[in-house]
Amino acid sequence: MPEKKRKQKRDKKMALISSAFKALSNETRLAVFEKISLGQCKAILNKDNRPSVCSIADNFNISLSTISHHMKELRNAGLIDCEKKGQFIFCQPNDETIKMMVEYLTNIIKK
Repeated sequence: MPEKKRKQKRDKKMALISSAFKALSNETRLAVFEKISLGQCKAILNKDNRPSVCSIADNFNISLSTISHHMKELRNAGLIDCEKKGQFIFCQPNDETIKMMVEYLTNIIKK
């Protein structure tokens, strides 16, 4: 692979990792992400045990619109994937982004 393409690929990966860490720097967003990742939400889960947006909101003392905003930021950062089924939206962590973050941190620790 030519050097320029390798650099572009690395730059794109670093932008994604940076965006993910930035999204998780908000305390509430981090808590929302944790609930989604660990499946620790009350109420509605789909057959794959993915929580709905409403069931995530039930775990916090903030409005549904605020939870939706935080989830939008998590989605834009590539940390969660959401899927609409009927009237509900179900979310799950994006394993690829999480793996990239872990790999990045592991490489820092090794150096």
